[in-house]
Amino acid sequence: MTSWAHGEDAALWMVDEQRAGIFTLDFITPVVDDPFIFGQIAAANSLSDVFAMGGRPLVALNIVGFPVNCQPLEVLTEILKGGQDRVAAAGAFLAGGHSVEDEEPKYGLAVYGEVLADRMWKITGARPGDSLILTKPLGTGLIITAFQAEMDEPGEIDAAVDSMRMLNDLPRRLPKDLSSAVHACTDVTGFSLAGHLLDMLSGGGIGVRLFTGELPLLPGALEKADMGLVPAGSYRNRELYSPRVDGLESVPSSLSDLIFDAQTSGGLLLAVPDEVSDEFVGLCKSSGFSHASKIGVFTEGPGKISL
Repeated sequence: MTSWAHGEDAALWMVDEQRAGIFTLDFITPVVDDPFIFGQIAAANSLSDVFAMGGRPLVALNIVGFPVNCQPLEVLTEILKGGQDRVAAAGAFLAGGHSVEDEEPKYGLAVYGEVLADRMWKITGARPGDSLILTKPLGTGLIITAFQAEMDEPGEIDAAVDSMRMLNDLPRRLPKDLSSAVHACTDVTGFSLAGHLLDMLSGGGIGVRLFTGELPLLPGALEKADMGLVPAGSYRNRELYSPRVDGLESVPSSLSDLIFDAQTSGGLLLAVPDEVSDEFVGLCKSSGFSHASKIGVFTEGPGKISL
């Protein structure tokens, strides 16, 4: 058994001298009306932690809560089909699962994967001078809130759905030299860009300067922030993390809302050497992550984000 100094995205142990096992679980409540698409999003979200550690998922189990007395079983069937679709796309095997009766639908996966120990990505490990890369656009929390309030514009929820159900399967697409160049990685979910970025700084002695003008955003996200359509989780994120974000007063409040926006199935945050950052972003884009961007640089510092 090997221990790590900082909390990671999933449970880890050494299977043998070369391979590390990765085990994780996650589930969410519906963010869209279509049950098949909800299943896709929930499964992509659950698989993400294995990818965030540089690994490949091998087997998954369904986790289901479902109101059998007020929803037809056909809805559950479509949710499970959506999950199966994403598990298969990830190259893994869906081997059953467990369900309970619940007042509100919930769906996700328990996922086991593996990674070669010398290609494992951890949350900490970024170095001063490294570039910070984000693979997906921000704003899912704002767009979902607008959609649920029927205040979204045509195409906005479609763009958010496309982003959320896209797998973070970058480790399967990177050549060995670029995969080994990653110094740190995590994925962006409910704790927002700020919260997950602060996790990357938790090793001590390092900070990050965020290029707010380079942040990739979903269509309509800034406008929804201007309208005050901010989810409750984002307010909690701002309260928790703003004391460790310098320069908030220098950016528009709508943009700062994006920094604290609670994401569903967001992108990967990666620290890579600056000399390979352009090549890395280019490969991300050619692999389907069309919004991949260099959004900051790591510096020496006391574990804070600077805007």
